[in-house]
Amino acid sequence: MNNNQSYIAEAIGTFALVFIGGGAILSDALTGMGLLGVALAHGLVLMCMIYVLGHISGAHFNPAVTIALWITNKIESEKALGYIVSQVFGSIFAALYLLLIFTDKPGNLGSQVLAPGVAFSQGVLLEAILTFFLVFVVYGVAVDDRAPKGIYGVAIGMTLAFCILAGGTVSGASLNPARSFGPALVSGTWTNHLVYWIGPILGGVGAGLLYDKVFLNK
Repeated sequence: MNNNQSYIAEAIGTFALVFIGGGAILSDALTGMGLLGVALAHGLVLMCMIYVLGHISGAHFNPAVTIALWITNKIESEKALGYIVSQVFGSIFAALYLLLIFTDKPGNLGSQVLAPGVAFSQGVLLEAILTFFLVFVVYGVAVDDRAPKGIYGVAIGMTLAFCILAGGTVSGASLNPARSFGPALVSGTWTNHLVYWIGPILGGVGAGLLYDKVFLNK
């Protein structure tokens, strides 16, 4: 597959995730639609983008996923870097479009923040655990060729949804550095931002290494 096509696919998929997921958070700030609606918005848009773009780029849409695949030698270094750059740009453009629509920046344009009383280390731990589940499922249904065909989009999307239901009120349940970066940049919300890089990358790499070394056929 042409790398340029893959990079564009990663940017579009990440744009969709940030725009729809962030838009759901903004709508919740305005209407109080609730955590369930926010979780479903993230899960459903991820599921759909996986089915639309998975055969083009692999549908990472998340630096934590890309880094885990790179650590386990499933993607070469140059392409992994291109994916991460594309994901970050997709996130920034999505946040800019959200700003054009939601000019008062409710909910910090969908940027994740720690709940009051939650320490930096607790946020990192929660984001790492939740991202571990997400990347472990990615390996189980999309990387492992023994998995039943056709279920990977549903499994990955619903994993993101249930992780948001579990951790959304505590850390925001980003599980994705790119998902957090664009809204943080555009809204200027940088408080504890490193939580959303350190936690997801640690959890994603841990899941990738575990599945690769213990469960994956060599």
